[in-house]
This record gives sequence, structure tokens and C-alpha cells, in this order.
Amino acid sequence: MAAVAIPRRERAIEARTTTDRPLLRDFLERDRLFSAYAICDLEDREFARTRWGVAFAGGEVVAIGMEYSGLTPQPLFVAGRTDGVDAVLRDVLRPRAAYVAARVESLPAVEAHYRVDPGPQMVRMWVDRTTFQPFPADVSRLQAAESGELNRLYQLGFASWLPSSAVSEGVYYGIRVDGRLIAAAGTHVVSPRARLGVVGNVLTHVDYRGRGYATAVTSAVTAELLQTCDQVVLNVRADNPPALQAYRRLGFAEFVRFEERLVHRLGTPWSQIAAPLRRLLTFRKENRLR
Repeated sequence: MAAVAIPRRERAIEARTTTDRPLLRDFLERDRLFSAYAICDLEDREFARTRWGVAFAGGEVVAIGMEYSGLTPQPLFVAGRTDGVDAVLRDVLRPRAAYVAARVESLPAVEAHYRVDPGPQMVRMWVDRTTFQPFPADVSRLQAAESGELNRLYQLGFASWLPSSAVSEGVYYGIRVDGRLIAAAGTHVVSPRARLGVVGNVLTHVDYRGRGYATAVTSAVTAELLQTCDQVVLNVRADNPPALQAYRRLGFAEFVRFEERLVHRLGTPWSQIAAPLRRLLTFRKENRLR
């Protein structure tokens, strides 16, 4: 791979770890809708699972990176100036493999340290109370005791078991046909302090798609979140026009197109095993509304 040129600035860049949540929040709020996941991860329940790197130039924060603990590949978020992102990935955050979320302009900094798998762009969409258009339907709020049934539905398109605590602590709605759960949507993360919510885990059983069920459960989750949140966001693949159109019917608008890719640290064995990992983990942070 040819070397990727990273723009250099006159002032030296210093990157280091931090647990200073006010500092992190101040920077992330500058790009609130794109940084929504990371802002929600500042909440107590999530923050212990994260590790943050911050790049400074002349005492000013110019870039941020965050990796979320768990099985490799873990989520990795970067934002800010390209040379700052480069410094964070060079000196602070160095996972062997990760699912990176980055604006298009940050990709050269990622490519300086990682081999980036191909894939479609993601679309960050958002809605608030003034633009939300509810989709009335017969839906039900799901409880922790129903997590097993919810996982059986998700295993048709997802590869990870959702703990019952995620259902009890989040917001999940479903639709049943003849007593069987055939569609569901829920939350990835929510920040009461920032008044932000992230919708995800939207899935309809293949035998029931095209009937508006996914739109209905997404509407129910969004409606409940907007009782306490100022904005609700979600991700959808740019190559999924039906999902984009369905979300637009609910009042969601496109905010930005960005990259969410599986990456492998250059010079490590992980860069040689992309295909099996990609097949196993393509579900992460992605909505499949059909």
C-alpha cells in the first residue's frame, strides 16, 4: 500500500489519553449529530467501557478518538482534524482490528495506520419533535423477559446475543402476528444528560417484509425517545433506498454520509483475516429496514 499523506500544521500535535468528560463533551458537541453515539457513551453506564484519546495543538483540542471495549473487532470512533486523528491512532488508540466510524475527510488518517475494507457509505439521519411524523400501528413495548424471543428474531440477521439488560434499560417495541414476534426496533444508546437517543436493531422477519412493520416499530421507539430527547438519530446504509425512504416518511432527514468500515492494523496478522470477520460482524451499528 502506498503511503498516505497526512496534512501537517505548523503547531506540533500532542496526543494522549483522557477521562475528562467535560473536555470530551465540549468537543463532541461541536458536531453533535455525527458524534451522537460518542456523546451517549459519556454516560456512566457506558463510559467505563470506553477509552479515549485526544489530540492537542497549542493547548486546543483538535481531534478525538474513542474505542469501545469488548471482543475484537470493537467499535472505534474518530473525529476532528486529520493530523489530530492521525496522532491519536499513531500514539494512543491502536486496536489490531476495529469497526471505525469516521467522516470521509478523516479516512486518510485511518488509512495511514489501517487497511480499510471496502463497503457502502453509511447515512446518519436525525429527527426532532418538530419534524417527526408518527406511523400509527398496533405495536407493543417489549420487556426484559421477552429478550429470548427478541434474539431469536435477530438471529435471522444478526450474529450477537442481546442481553436482557439491554431491553430493560433501553426502549424496544415489537409487532406480533398470531402471537409470534415478527418485527422489532430498539435503542443502541441513550443520553438523558445530552437529551440524545440512537435508534437501532431494526429488523423484520423475511416472511413479513414490505408491509410497513419495521417503519411502525421504528416510529414507536422514536416517539418514546422524543418525550425526553431533543434529537433522535440512526444509521442506515446508503445502498438501502427502501430504508432511507421509510425513515424519511417518519420525518428523519439526512445529516451526513460517513464511513463505517472494518479495519485492520497494518503489519499485524489481523490484516490477513478480513473475510471471516466481515461475514461474522457486518451487522454492527447498521439498520436493515425492509
